Amino acid sequence: MSSIPPFDVTDAQVRAAVAAFGSPLYVYDEATLRARARAVASFGGPFGFTPRFAVKANPSRGVLRLFHDEGLHFDASTVFEAQRVIAAGLPAASVQITAQILVDGFADLARDGVRLTACSLRQLEQIGAALPGTEIGVRINPGEGTGHNNRTNVAGPDASFGIWHEHLAEAQAIASRHRLRIRWLHHHVGSGGDPHKWAVIAAVTLGFLAIFPDADRVNLGGGFKVGRMPGETESDLEQAACEAHALLREIAADSGRELHLEIEPGSWLTALAGVIVGTAHDVVSTGSDGHTFVRSDVGLSEILRPSMYGAQHPMRFVAATPSRALGEPEPLLIVGPCCESGDLLTPADGDPEALAPRRLARPRAGDLLVVGAAGAYCAAMAARNYNSIPVAPELLLSERGEFVELRRRQCLDDVLRDEC
Repeated sequence: MSSIPPFDVTDAQVRAAVAAFGSPLYVYDEATLRARARAVASFGGPFGFTPRFAVKANPSRGVLRLFHDEGLHFDASTVFEAQRVIAAGLPAASVQITAQILVDGFADLARDGVRLTACSLRQLEQIGAALPGTEIGVRINPGEGTGHNNRTNVAGPDASFGIWHEHLAEAQAIASRHRLRIRWLHHHVGSGGDPHKWAVIAAVTLGFLAIFPDADRVNLGGGFKVGRMPGETESDLEQAACEAHALLREIAADSGRELHLEIEPGSWLTALAGVIVGTAHDVVSTGSDGHTFVRSDVGLSEILRPSMYGAQHPMRFVAATPSRALGEPEPLLIVGPCCESGDLLTPADGDPEALAPRRLARPRAGDLLVVGAAGAYCAAMAARNYNSIPVAPELLLSERGEFVELRRRQCLDDVLRDEC
């Protein structure tokens, strides 16, 4: 699992994409997506292995089909995500639903082959009432999580996800009452970065196996950190695989239970395979004691992570034409087009309230902006249509070096279409 470099477009590709498709836009790289999918597929398992993609990270149809071609299955966080995978022409049997709530349609999807993972005692009752005798899984909250910050920690007493570990015996009793067979245990504990801590929490989850005599699979989630910024370390998938394999072999030796392994990365597969390209529209100053702001057309409507988490993304400017040079580097704050002071692409690390100017070459109006590491939780999680801004298009840079449109740009009619 050698290191896979992050995708970055050339200056010429940036200019060509904007000339052909306008600004702003998303660009994903086919070669990087395929390389990362193959790296995840090589994670393996001593008693069988299924790699899944967390659909929420990037549900674009073109990305889903590419990952299906590479042998990945899918984890859907909602019934709607599962329906979206199937609408992309992919088999229902490749999808599992692990959702906070189960809405209408979940039973029909299960009858078509989608797997259901119960995430609460009530969900067990729902599934049991609609689908008695079904094979299902349970998501466990093992009592501890891991995350880059509190907003990305999805286990422990401060997280609502999964069935609290002290309630698992009750979960098995509900399943037995409805003749449900709990075949897999699932946990996802957050987006940390330490493979050893990830494995330690996995061991806690697997300690509950005795409660579920029919379980023969374990899904250890995702949460593998990617290094978006220079100096950030990326999760070592090879170490995580070694830790997981050792854990499963130990369980097999102690109990005779050989567990099929699943993982479900999202960011690790897509974050470093995409960029957002936009345009600088204005450069304004708030005086000698203030700041220099670059107003761009990339903001909350394209990328919410900086405003939500204080997340950091690499950025650079590209001169609009090769013959026109950028200005000298200086401290700049990059903001978006939305009427919000929080529409900020350059917050302090982990603190969306604080400003953190970047030393970048000064652009002029019309120069282009590249926001890197934007293939995950950007198009999928943006504040779409805020200020009535149409959704930007998504492009795939094919292995042949051609731009393929995955999603066209919205127009105002699209924004207004569903109003009554």
